[in-house]
Amino acid sequence: MENSVRVLSTLALAGAIRALGESYQAKSGTRIDADFAPTVRLLERLRQGETADVLILTDEGLAGLIAAGSVVAQSRVDLARSWVGLAVKAGAPHPDISTEANLRATLLAARSVAYSRLGASGIFFAQLIAKTGIEKEINARASISPMGFTAERIVSGEADVAIQQLSELKQVKGVEIVGALPHHLQTPAVFSAGTMTDSKNAAASGLLLKFLASPEATPALIESGLERLA
Repeated sequence: MENSVRVLSTLALAGAIRALGESYQAKSGTRIDADFAPTVRLLERLRQGETADVLILTDEGLAGLIAAGSVVAQSRVDLARSWVGLAVKAGAPHPDISTEANLRATLLAARSVAYSRLGASGIFFAQLIAKTGIEKEINARASISPMGFTAERIVSGEADVAIQQLSELKQVKGVEIVGALPHHLQTPAVFSAGTMTDSKNAAASGLLLKFLASPEATPALIESGLERLA
């Protein structure tokens, strides 16, 4: 029977985990059986009784499960951080989003802005447009996804720009990333991983966590749009 480690991961790590899967299986003989969704949705699934060997969630999400005794505290590793960015259709002009004023103008000028209802980026963006006083204007014509990759709404023609973690925007073909939203407006999301206490494959889970935290995995993380923590 094939050895595998069941992983429930936030969407932000989807690109990196997929890129590392084949090399990790060749190295360890263990397949990464991963499922991706926003942290909020994964926490709901866990409350409903779903289990896994390894969880990759936002720092806050994993900390809550450690406090509840669902994740082994000693297994926790901080993997990467990600900034929220903006994407447009491939070939379209790249707007200036280098300042708060320019970002605000870009969002107001868009026919429709795509963002996610769930996930760290969606929660952040909802707070940002409320703070800058453009919530009503943006939401009146926004294309809001319950979950998934917001940039798909650009490809389908439903939106002109998409907001999400840079690593999530990079997963969609047919779009181009303009860049991160001004750093002073946001706090980067930190993504951490750990072994569930009821994992039936704790030893293999520990080896996977060690690999993901190792320098060997760093190029894939960076290529996917993430940053290693200093």
